[in-house]
Amino acid sequence: MFVLVRDNNVDQAIKALKKKMQREGIFREMKLRRHFEKPSERKAREAAEAIRRARKMERKRLEREGF
Repeated sequence: MFVLVRDNNVDQAIKALKKKMQREGIFREMKLRRHFEKPSERKAREAAEAIRRARKMERKRLEREGF
């Protein structure tokens, strides 16, 4: 991953880099790797995330259909 710095505008380049990292999920990955996660905890977390995603998608679908 790289970001071009134009006209020595480092602040803008940092902002673009953070946006790319956020989009790629790097910040989330770093947060998860700060401490060891047991495999059972990982399965439980991933299952909970899947449930949240499914509920969110269902809410959005119902909202689009006008219910």
